[in-house]
Amino acid sequence: MIFDGRNAHPSDRVQRALGKEGADVETFRVVALIAATIAMGLMAGVFALYSNTIMPGLGRAGDRTFVGGFQALDKAIENPLFLIVGFLGALVLTGLAGLLHLSGDWRSVLPWLIAAFVLYLAAFVVTIGVHLPLNAIIKKAGDPDRITDLAAVRERFDEARWVAWNLVRVVASLAAFGCLTWALVLHGRVTGTG
Repeated sequence: MIFDGRNAHPSDRVQRALGKEGADVETFRVVALIAATIAMGLMAGVFALYSNTIMPGLGRAGDRTFVGGFQALDKAIENPLFLIVGFLGALVLTGLAGLLHLSGDWRSVLPWLIAAFVLYLAAFVVTIGVHLPLNAIIKKAGDPDRITDLAAVRERFDEARWVAWNLVRVVASLAAFGCLTWALVLHGRVTGTG
């Protein structure tokens, strides 16, 4: 059989498409895995911070402070750095790390990368399906100084639902972070550096 690239393993095609060979491929592989782990750790930290500090603190506040504070937090977190590096970055970088570990000796790392991807995908879907629609309720309510019934806005927001589903994100992203951390250990064992 003549090797012409068409029958190459998908990760080999990705690596060739990136113009990487030899040690450069390994550098790219480990950088992708480290970057995925860092991005996942950041997201797990964000979700955990909301669960442990932000929502309990806002929960003790009056309606005006709750609505205004949540609006300010929501506006601040919707920035390109967070969305690209953290929220999307954790998913994309984990997927890229998985692609780069498809072949050869790297297969021992792959189940942990797949698990991390699936776990974070669950947190991602919960964010899109539950949290963004709930956040939009408070966002659309407008300026707290002009809202006549702040208690009704807070009630429509469904704070208990937001908090419960955030706990799902915390558990999923922390488990994904653990999987990526273990993938780094296994990666080191394959390369002889761990």
